[in-house]
Amino acid sequence: MVVQGPRHDGDVRTLGGQAAGSGSADTPAGTGHQDDTAPESLRHAPEGSDSAFPTPSGSPYCPGMFNLTGRTALVTGAGQNVGAGIARALGAAGATVLVNDLRSERADEVVEALLADGVAAVSVPFDVTDRPAIDSAVAGAGPIDVLVNNAGNGGAEEMRPRRFTDTGPDDWLGPMEVNLHGVLHCCHAVLPGMVERGHGRITTISSAAGTHGVGMGFVPYSVGKGGSLSLMRSLALEHGRDGITANSVALGIMDSVRAETAAALTKRIPVGRLGSPDDVGAACLWLASDEAGWITGQTIGLNGGAFTS
Repeated sequence: MVVQGPRHDGDVRTLGGQAAGSGSADTPAGTGHQDDTAPESLRHAPEGSDSAFPTPSGSPYCPGMFNLTGRTALVTGAGQNVGAGIARALGAAGATVLVNDLRSERADEVVEALLADGVAAVSVPFDVTDRPAIDSAVAGAGPIDVLVNNAGNGGAEEMRPRRFTDTGPDDWLGPMEVNLHGVLHCCHAVLPGMVERGHGRITTISSAAGTHGVGMGFVPYSVGKGGSLSLMRSLALEHGRDGITANSVALGIMDSVRAETAAALTKRIPVGRLGSPDDVGAACLWLASDEAGWITGQTIGLNGGAFTS
């Protein structure tokens, strides 16, 4: 017997007040990728790909499965790249999507594209390290059923690789704040409502830096990501009986890396291509669905086989 949590009206709601924004999509600094995937289609196949495992294309979902109609999903750092892909996937499955970003103009652009595709979406810019701004946005949004903690990287500041011994506490603050404290803040803000309604889905976007460590000068980032993995495991144990699941998706190398390094990096991935926002969106959609009600406290490696478990 499958017990489903209550659904509620998914109409678009206007959020009043001013907010300050959430971090960008979770990609190390200097690897910025303008997310220009066509909004008219949820899926696309990379041109010229010779991979035996191309990006999913066509109509990827079985009718009646992974249906988020009536659910509301908050996706942080959704103004570009991976976050925008997650917003598209959840919206295509029927969810009302609250698109967050540190920069309001980026969130607005994603919302405009979603609305053009017939997806109910609202721009909710705020900084995930600013708890009052988060509380204000959550209070104005109404019930939130799905939270995807995607905001990461170095937060508002660009991350630059430096050996740990060449850094100090001031250098640790940004990556730790957005990758750990930002996740703590957002989870703490939405959990009471999820507990009250007896249903909730929380997914945190992590990376191999959190699961395996990183030897390229991003220690504070790695520590923040590792901490968020432990948070998801603990929330899964604490709130499983409340109808709430908490999981992580640890990303491998994404297609937002610099073009000059993409070819070399691709050779190290068994499936023969880099990850795309659509790959992450599909995983997050599954974890947000009723069909994933028996998976919690897990870290899913989404990396094309670069790391096995």
